[in-house]
Amino acid sequence: MEVTNVTTVTAFVLLGLSNNPQIQILLFGLFLVIYFLTLTGNLMMLLVIGTDSHLHTPMYFFLSHLSFLDAFYSLTIVPKLLENLLSIWKTISLLECFTQISLVILSGATEACLLSVMAYDRFQPVCHLLFYVVAMNRRVCTGLVGACWAIGMGTSLINTLILTQQYLCGPNFICSFACKLLPVLLLTCSDPYTSTACILTSMFVLGLGTLVPLLDSYIRIIMTALGINSANGRSKIFSTCSSHFFMTTVFYGSGLFRYMTPAVGSALEQVLSVQYSVVTPLLNSLIYSPKNQEVKAALRKMLARKSRFTF
Repeated sequence: MEVTNVTTVTAFVLLGLSNNPQIQILLFGLFLVIYFLTLTGNLMMLLVIGTDSHLHTPMYFFLSHLSFLDAFYSLTIVPKLLENLLSIWKTISLLECFTQISLVILSGATEACLLSVMAYDRFQPVCHLLFYVVAMNRRVCTGLVGACWAIGMGTSLINTLILTQQYLCGPNFICSFACKLLPVLLLTCSDPYTSTACILTSMFVLGLGTLVPLLDSYIRIIMTALGINSANGRSKIFSTCSSHFFMTTVFYGSGLFRYMTPAVGSALEQVLSVQYSVVTPLLNSLIYSPKNQEVKAALRKMLARKSRFTF
């Protein structure tokens, strides 16, 4: 392809959510509050799980990594979003853009794997209670989490490296509030076949590899619950799995709707992107903390211990 006399892109302009200054100020205040709550809630979960020995179980071990991922994802997206809402020049360098894309892929791929592992962790005590301690010992849990991070890093590295081989010659306007793989790919002047094939392959393999075991775990949990004669027993099983099931539905549902929206930059696409990128990371701490008596008891214990040290 002939690319002479064409300017190479060195930075992008993020068009954001609105050009109206009043709306930008309102959005800044709203997203700042959500950002603060997201970091506070997820870091509080990490602190509570880390300091209370009663929460040193497989479920809370996985939950601590989920909380870290949500805080990490929010740190990747929201600071630049807040900065651009108050800036006249809403630019992002090529290096910053590719770094953000890489970290977004890392977070998303790792969380997809982690949610599947958490479903397996819920399946074991429901269907194989006697073997749960052996099946989910510390070594197994550490290996599963390590595999999740390794898959996330590998997926991120491969897709980002292939994207850097694309020739970007402009225009340099991204119809979004953040750098994401597909909007940037639309700006390439070279053949995007390799990157597109890599993205689709990653989505298919990761989706199939995480969703199938997750659905298998929940189908077995439901079948086991329905086979129990006691209504109290069934209720206890569904109550134990409800928080994770809701988080999984939000994660996969919002991700699916996000990539089924019409054109990049449309109003619906922007709304779903905000929900997926800004709101979803907040839900982890909001869903798990109020419903879980163990987390609330550990939090009260930690606050009581802190108040004794203070006075």
